[in-house]
Amino acid sequence: MFNNKSILITGGTGSFGQKFVDLITKKYKPSKIIIYSRDEMKQFQMQEKFSTEKFPNLRYFLGDVRDYNRIKLALKDVDYVVHAAALKQVPAAEYNPTEFIKTNIGGAENVIRASLENKVSKIIALSTDKAANPINLYGATKLVSDKLFIAANNYVGKEKSKFSVVRYGNVVGSRGSVVPYFMKLHEQNSSNFPITDLNMTRFWLSLDEGVNFVLKSFYRMVGGEIFVPKIPSTKIIDIATAINKNKKQKIIGIRPGEKIHETMCSKDESSKVLIFKDFIIILPTIVYFGTQNKNIMNLYKKNVNPLGEKGSKAKKEFEYNSKENEFLNVKQIRKKMLDYGYKI
Repeated sequence: MFNNKSILITGGTGSFGQKFVDLITKKYKPSKIIIYSRDEMKQFQMQEKFSTEKFPNLRYFLGDVRDYNRIKLALKDVDYVVHAAALKQVPAAEYNPTEFIKTNIGGAENVIRASLENKVSKIIALSTDKAANPINLYGATKLVSDKLFIAANNYVGKEKSKFSVVRYGNVVGSRGSVVPYFMKLHEQNSSNFPITDLNMTRFWLSLDEGVNFVLKSFYRMVGGEIFVPKIPSTKIIDIATAINKNKKQKIIGIRPGEKIHETMCSKDESSKVLIFKDFIIILPTIVYFGTQNKNIMNLYKKNVNPLGEKGSKAKKEFEYNSKENEFLNVKQIRKKMLDYGYKI
């Protein structure tokens, strides 16, 4: 699918973007990969690892998703888009809501409009577990973003563009993950690990798993789906113990906007949920017009996706959350972290 194709990733200098470039260049031979981001220093640093001499199909494009004209220009002759650009820090969103709205909602709208204008074939937007039943501003902006991308399929007309969303939890080692923070404290030999709540749980997903799930979703999508991977949960206290079982854990209380447990599929979405072996699909709540409605209705009326994978309808009030889920124990967490290359 990706061979001889042009791919653009917004927010491409982040942890996801760098892993995306690493994996896709090993598995496929795209004609062009465009790294679209607003931070010139991060682009410079990324070029030291992924130089255009070693990766001649890489292009570094400075720009902000808030700038419609710039993203429209960057998307010329692009086949596929991964929209990863976002402001993500939950407490920061509570104090700076307007900035998050401009990037996470306004930026999403710009990517959609520019993709339609350039007749991009497939677009996947990255979402978050915080978009399901959001209680914080960040989650609320990502929920709106999800709705925008799902609704965008109604504006395609006779063109080929298809829009879908991938929603998953915290990615281990990413900017929003607690793991790098705990590792820093561990390496500095600090006196304790600050724990917000003893009962707090989070989903566990590696960068490799996240990127591979997005790549697979390009094959599975017909447009309008929210794809959710089935992944294990962890307790925050177990992550701290896995890194250093001898370090004290100090309870500091929940930060602004935080949840004790995260949700990826809420009970209110259960009527639109299809459950597959290792992933879940949330179907659109709206009816599409024209060929797009025919495509998705014909495909999923038998609960089968384009790859022939068979799913089943979720039970009434089904919910997928980090509390009622399979958990990694301390030993399993530690092994995974060692496998990822962490020195603990």
